[in-house]
Parts: sequence; C-alpha cells; structure tokens
Amino acid sequence: MTLTELRYIVTLAQERHFGHAAERCFVSQPTLSVAVKKLEEELGVALFERSRSAVQTTPLGEKIIAQAQRVLEQAGLINEMASAGRDQLTSPLRLGAIYTIGPYLFPHLIPALTQLAPQMPLYIEEGFTGDLRRKLRNGELDAIIVALPFTEADVVTKPLYDEVFEVLLPADHHWSSRATIDKEDLLSERLLLLGEGHCFRDQILEACPAISHTLNNPDNTLTAEGGSLETIRHMVASRLGITVLPQSAIGTNHYESGLLTSRPFTPPAPERTVAIAWRASFPRHKAIDAVTHAIAQCTPRATTDTASVAPANGVGSA
Repeated sequence: MTLTELRYIVTLAQERHFGHAAERCFVSQPTLSVAVKKLEEELGVALFERSRSAVQTTPLGEKIIAQAQRVLEQAGLINEMASAGRDQLTSPLRLGAIYTIGPYLFPHLIPALTQLAPQMPLYIEEGFTGDLRRKLRNGELDAIIVALPFTEADVVTKPLYDEVFEVLLPADHHWSSRATIDKEDLLSERLLLLGEGHCFRDQILEACPAISHTLNNPDNTLTAEGGSLETIRHMVASRLGITVLPQSAIGTNHYESGLLTSRPFTPPAPERTVAIAWRASFPRHKAIDAVTHAIAQCTPRATTDTASVAPANGVGSA
C-alpha cells in the first residue's frame, strides 16, 4: 500500500469516474484502474462498485477511503512542516476565491502580494464555496477567500473587510433619479440573479425574503438568472433588467458614459463580510499574514483583524 494508491482511491471516490480520476492524477486510465484493483486485492475487499455508467463506493470502501484521506492529509502536513522550517515566503501558495470575489480582488491582490513577498509563487483558483471547502480540506488549496458565514472543523477564519451591496441600473432607468433604493422595490422590476449554487444569490434572497416567493411562483416573469456577475452586468447594460451587485463588482466605469449607473440601498443596506480561511494545521502563518496584509493594502474597506477557530463539529453554511 502506497500513498499514491491512496491518492488514487480518494480521487476516484470524488470523481466517480475512472477517466476523470486518472486525469486529475496525471496518469493513464489503465494505470489508475490497475492500481485500484491491486489495492483491493491486497486488502481483500471491494472498495468500489463498477458499472458502465458510474462508479460507486461500497459501504466498507467509504470508511477505508475516509481513513485514506486522513492519511494523505497527515502526509501532506509533513511536507508543510518541512517547508515551514525553511523560508515561509518562498514556497508556492495555492489560494482560492469564490466566483463573486476572485475576479474583482485578484487583479489588485497579486501586485500587492508581489511587493510584500516577491519570492513566493502564487497559484490562484476560483470556484463555488463548496468546491473550495473540499479542496481546502483535501490540501489542494492552502487558503480560500469566501463570504461569511463559513464554518468548518479545524479551519481558521479571519474576517478581512465588509462590502455593501448596490443596485445596478441602466442609466436611463426611472430609478436613476432616486438617492437610494428600498429592498422591497426590487419586486416591482425584472431582477437578474446568479443561478443556484452561488452564495451571493443566497445572500440577496436572505436580504429580501420576498424574492424567494417570487422565484417559487410558476408564473414568475420578474426574475432571470445569469451564470456570472459579468454576464448579469452585460444584461443590465442591454436593458434586460436590474440587479444587485457587491460594490467591488459594480464596474460602471467599464462601459460608455451614460450606459449604466448604480444606487445604494436605503439603510440599513445589505452587505457581506469577506474572510480568508485556512487549515488550523497549516504551518506557514507568515504566508497567510502576507496575503491579509496585501488585501488590506488593496481594499480600503478592510476593517477586521480578529481570527477564530471554527468548532470541531462546525457545519458549513456559506
């Protein structure tokens, strides 16, 4: 039994497809298949149920794979400890961010971090909160930037800054003469939202619960969905509706003058808290500090310096 074989079965359990698992492990499908079969023979148990359409873990296989994941995490920790004994700001840092933060933070963060830690290579990735959570737990990412609330066992979270939401409108919209927009008024206009799976969508629905009732109405014609904030912004520019965006994504300056405008909400305005999260066992604290300092430099709204460890039985809700 080797760490490579354990990595194969963990990846196969996640992908439930031999071809996809092989691609992630950078090996051929026959190589992965033979290694998995060899491990099953060594253990004397079937870890997977195989069919033409899918691969499923067996009940016993699920327990063994969970233990294999813990072994891989501990093995990774050995490498991280060795790295920590050297300069913490020279090894690569793998940083993830949710889709509604990454495109608007990374272009400012990267040059700021380059100034603070010029010898530390930075690998960035964007994804849904759930995918980033999994990759953080698996050691595929060292830290992630998410919106609170975010709780996970043995993960440290540190709030970075608060960001208010604003209403984005075509410049000739009749609301452009208003100083502020009431949340309840959103129900009277065609509202463009992100699709399910985006935590920012959930935060909008939480701020204005009445929108949820509209979404559940089979005759609903007042809402439409887009795959990204950029797509939704273009839709507003095309006068297909209005939307709610975090302040960093408003981007009215990206369009011709007179095409888009934005208005704040009537207080209290909905907002989100952006935070960085990393495994409590991650030993490169100086690397995390460098990221938080760089974010503080490029986001004037950065306000919070406190950190907290999530309870051991924490369940994610972001």
